[in-house]
Amino acid sequence: MSKREGEKEIEEVTTLTETKAAGEEVFGVAHIFASFNDTFVHVTDLSGRETLCRVTGGMKVKADRDEASPYAAMLAAQDCAQKCKDLGVTALHIKMRATGGNRTKSPGPGAQAALRALARAGMKIGRIEDVTPIPTDSTRRKSGRRGRRL
Repeated sequence: MSKREGEKEIEEVTTLTETKAAGEEVFGVAHIFASFNDTFVHVTDLSGRETLCRVTGGMKVKADRDEASPYAAMLAAQDCAQKCKDLGVTALHIKMRATGGNRTKSPGPGAQAALRALARAGMKIGRIEDVTPIPTDSTRRKSGRRGRRL
């Protein structure tokens, strides 16, 4: 739409609603999902409802095979840390997740690198929690009766 002469352009500014005293930490939650195909670093507010920043390893590297690499995870975490600082978040609780379910319960290669990069970027780390979904009983796993033969 075209602008009229009397209208002003409205600029959106994203900030956190809480303003803290000096020296007090403003916490967010970093959800790190590390599979063997990609690494997601997703920062939300404490409730998890409002997304502050979401960067994946695939957004940082060109080659598909490098999406899950520690280097891509490190770049993604550095981006998120910078955005968090701009928004005023100074500390993060970490929720680490692997693929889980009836697939692998161990996190991919980018998990350690992402956590380390967040800490190195100057973010204070609160609680670290593993939130990989573990089934109490599950559907049948992929691969046949005699398993995957190499």
